[in-house]
Amino acid sequence: MIDVRVYRSGRLVEGVVGLDEARRHLADETALVWLDVVDPSPDEIEAFGQTLGLHALTVEDALHRGQRPKTEPFEGYSFVVLRPFIASPGSTEWDVGEVHALVGRRFVGTVRFGPDPFGVEPARHRWEAQPDLLQAEGGAFVLWALADEVIDGYLEAVEAMEDTADLLEDEVFEDGGATERPDLQQRIFRHKRDATRLRRFALPLRPALDLIQEEPDLVSRVLVPYYRDLTEHVLRVADLTDNIRDLLTALLEVRVAQVANRLNEIMRKLSAWAGIILVPTLIAGIYGMNFRHMPELGWLFGYPLALGLMLGAAGTLYAVFRRKGWL
Repeated sequence: MIDVRVYRSGRLVEGVVGLDEARRHLADETALVWLDVVDPSPDEIEAFGQTLGLHALTVEDALHRGQRPKTEPFEGYSFVVLRPFIASPGSTEWDVGEVHALVGRRFVGTVRFGPDPFGVEPARHRWEAQPDLLQAEGGAFVLWALADEVIDGYLEAVEAMEDTADLLEDEVFEDGGATERPDLQQRIFRHKRDATRLRRFALPLRPALDLIQEEPDLVSRVLVPYYRDLTEHVLRVADLTDNIRDLLTALLEVRVAQVANRLNEIMRKLSAWAGIILVPTLIAGIYGMNFRHMPELGWLFGYPLALGLMLGAAGTLYAVFRRKGWL
């Protein structure tokens, strides 16, 4: 279902507005029309295109999922893709949303996808709180509010990832890595993957925002500082995610080295015990050979001597390995 809202003089016009009435408002220079739809059908996108006068390529592109952030300028409007990061309730996982924005001077269309689509209410409250800018700048100001909410979400995700990376670092170096944590490497890798995804969706926003600012009919001088601030925040997100990825890469390498060291420690202990057992086995093997002429076989103290040799050799080797730290 397509939700239509109309703003006049920066104020929301109360009442239900249909698509036919929206076309009439689009001809009014004092009005701003906002169309919003979640998980649209091809028919709804077609209605979008007819109402806003979109190019056929835009209508086709608006239905395609999984696009990277970008800006495609057309005559009279721009097609913008945003990829917000959305925290999964009750977990440390992150879902990636998708918002397609169709931005003209006096209209904005938002197409949102996903089972838990990006919420536009915080952005709507922001542009409705500044009616003068909304009236003067129109769709470009609405796009700024949407992009700012998305980038603020990136910054929140970065802060959460930094906290998680610090916790993972504590786990890696706790007890010198001696504690067995089978899932630690998997969690580090999963967290690194999230940081990589965040950077992959944040960094393309920079050229997308630059391209928007190059549209003088859409973005006036008043809004240039606002968009420049967004670009600065995008670069900050990219730098912070790079730092997180470097830290997690180092933690993975340390963890692999710890696992290898622990394996070497186990192999060393096994080798020491094998050496201890080898000497008694050798002595028992010699005296177990059934030759007729073995002088110790007829000696009263031959059997106690053999046992004593076994225990003495094993005890000596145990003491030596213990002193060297092998046991």
